Amino acid sequence: MPRPGLRTRSKRKVFVRTPGGRVVVHYRPKKTGPARCAICGKPLNGVPRLRPYQLRKLAKTEKRPERPYGGYICPSCLARLYREAIRSL
Repeated sequence: MPRPGLRTRSKRKVFVRTPGGRVVVHYRPKKTGPARCAICGKPLNGVPRLRPYQLRKLAKTEKRPERPYGGYICPSCLARLYREAIRSL
């Protein structure tokens, strides 16, 4: 039985073959779901699917695209917002 900290479904089981030939179970964190657009809900391109502790280690430019609202809304929604803003002037 695994130790108490690993008795959870929030970790995934990875079967690893050791050099001695045994197969043991390693418990690793699950991969997060993709970041999604705040307006339409589509997965965002250019945003890595990492756990928060791994995202903290990345540089700012590796976390999200370099455009207005990058990492928050998708480019098609941004284009639609720009069109609406220009039409309202």
